[in-house]
Amino acid sequence: MQSVLKVKASDMLKTLHQSRADNSLARELITLIGIDLLIVDDFGLKPLTGEQSSDFYEIIVERYGRASTILTSNRHVEEWVPLFEDPIVANSALDRLAHNAHQLVIEGESYRRRMAPPQSARKD
Repeated sequence: MQSVLKVKASDMLKTLHQSRADNSLARELITLIGIDLLIVDDFGLKPLTGEQSSDFYEIIVERYGRASTILTSNRHVEEWVPLFEDPIVANSALDRLAHNAHQLVIEGESYRRRMAPPQSARKD
């Protein structure tokens, strides 16, 4: 059976940070690395700390060539390197992500906006 995990980037990074306090970091990393398909939602909303950059790098490096990873982001890929504290770590992780990747860029009006109920006419 295949395993899939969808997680917000901020939640994943927060969990990894908290796992250091109870010495469960290795277990958390093994879980994220071992999932067949890891979907990280909302990547890059905020710059990454050094710790977060390192954790993200470790996950990507260990998953590279072994498992599938999907990132969703509201930023262009060109904006990702400055999010990392160290551009070498950023380039190394992003190079692995880009290898054999398919990039889907969705442009235009927000899907959520299109699906929102119509605004009722204002009554003055």
